[in-house]
Amino acid sequence: MIVFAGITPHSPILIPTIGKENQAKLKKTLKAFDILEEELYKAAPDTIIVISPHGEINNNNFIVNTQSDYKAKLHEFGDFGTELQFKSDLIFINQLKSQNEMTLPIQLTYSDNIDHGFSVPLYFLTRKHKNYRVVPINYSMLNYEMHLKLGEAIKEACFSLDKRFAIIASGDLSHRLSYHAPAGFSPQAKEFDKKMIQLLKKKNVENILNLDPDLIENAAECGLRSFLVLLGAIKKMDYDFQVLSYEAPFGVGYLVGEAKFK
Repeated sequence: MIVFAGITPHSPILIPTIGKENQAKLKKTLKAFDILEEELYKAAPDTIIVISPHGEINNNNFIVNTQSDYKAKLHEFGDFGTELQFKSDLIFINQLKSQNEMTLPIQLTYSDNIDHGFSVPLYFLTRKHKNYRVVPINYSMLNYEMHLKLGEAIKEACFSLDKRFAIIASGDLSHRLSYHAPAGFSPQAKEFDKKMIQLLKKKNVENILNLDPDLIENAAECGLRSFLVLLGAIKKMDYDFQVLSYEAPFGVGYLVGEAKFK
């Protein structure tokens, strides 16, 4: 069964050894991570499924890493001391793959390293309890409806096993909220973030699917497909979406939210 679902940013700046003095500008996000970690701990999942927009992205296939053990290193961001280790849930991966052989393009890969789209959320969410099993899934560049279908398939696999699962949609909102933002400034960036948060709170998946393509492109987001996988997984479940924090001190929209099951 699915016992927890959340949305998190994944900027390496959030890690204290990397962000350093920038931590003072991220208080809302860091506090929200504390809350989300506590909520996850209370939900007591056996396995955390994380959807990432980084690392190995394939245009036509969803990527599932089937290595038995994973390492998360942050060397590329100047942190040579932090290293996280996790064990995979190969039973879940086999279930997901076998149930969808003919309906979803799922590609299995093997690597013991996981990218920051996985490692940053897991850094914060596994401080209290480090023995969760992890399933890293990279989204694809397939259409949005296919990402919803992946979420639905994840849900079916979760509920067919006698285990407790958490799903984390790793992704940032717009990358163009200020003139100093990584992708430059767009006047539509703020509109995108506001609309996305409103639609998540209203659980309006249809309108998310029908967002203006120009609005999405001008926002330079990286979280939409991750969010759709999560929304597909909790489709028809009874929940309220709660925004724990939103801020954009560096021109990138950081959202932390939880789908609170009733």
